[in-house]
Amino acid sequence: MDYPQLFSLSGKVAVVTGAGHGLGKGYALALAGAGAVVACVGRSSDKLRETVEQIKKSGGNAIALTADIARLDDIQSTMQAVVDEFGRLDILVNNAGTEIPKGIVEVTPEDYDTIMAVNLKGLYFASQAAVKYMIPTRQGKIINAGSLASQIGLAEATVYSASKGGVLQFTKALAVEMAAHNIQVNAIGPGYFRTQMTESFFQDEEHNKWIANRIPAGRIGTTDDLAGAVIFLASPASDYITGQIIYVDGGWLAS
Repeated sequence: MDYPQLFSLSGKVAVVTGAGHGLGKGYALALAGAGAVVACVGRSSDKLRETVEQIKKSGGNAIALTADIARLDDIQSTMQAVVDEFGRLDILVNNAGTEIPKGIVEVTPEDYDTIMAVNLKGLYFASQAAVKYMIPTRQGKIINAGSLASQIGLAEATVYSASKGGVLQFTKALAVEMAAHNIQVNAIGPGYFRTQMTESFFQDEEHNKWIANRIPAGRIGTTDDLAGAVIFLASPASDYITGQIIYVDGGWLAS
């Protein structure tokens, strides 16, 4: 066992969706820091360029690919572009996600379709596109974006919760299907993190203090708190772990 190489991603090629900001940017920086070449995917070309520039300034290698994960044509062309550029695809981080916080009475069919198109449908077909390149090489890592909502119910987030529950079950099912091909499929379930998507949730400082006090670790998470989990699940250290979700929540669910 070459222990120093257990967490190395040297020579690996990773795709991170939603890499222009928030948790996705953190995942991209972490994977690049561990040695992977990272294809940063998202809708904002300016934000993606910022992520790529930050990776390159740190000595890593990355490219930006503008795409909408809710569009199936974009998914297919993105995966093909990565393989055309680097000759392989080893890691997919299905991070792209969205939320429209509303009570069930206010939710429209358009709201429902928008959330599901990104959080579940886009994730599903990105995984499908990726495994087509992973199966012939008999190796690969897929890391899906779970949530506390994969495990518990959240008020005014019924569609989001349904999508994240679906992500958890999809992760398990795909893990079983891909095990024979030596492809591991897992998920990360972040707790309370302040990002562009969740900013509206953190407008009340008294509420923020209540959340921090409710978390056993005593604070809201930062993107650095997710680096270890994503590197672990993308690395050889997790080769015998599949179908799991790792909650990075400061102890919220345990309490």
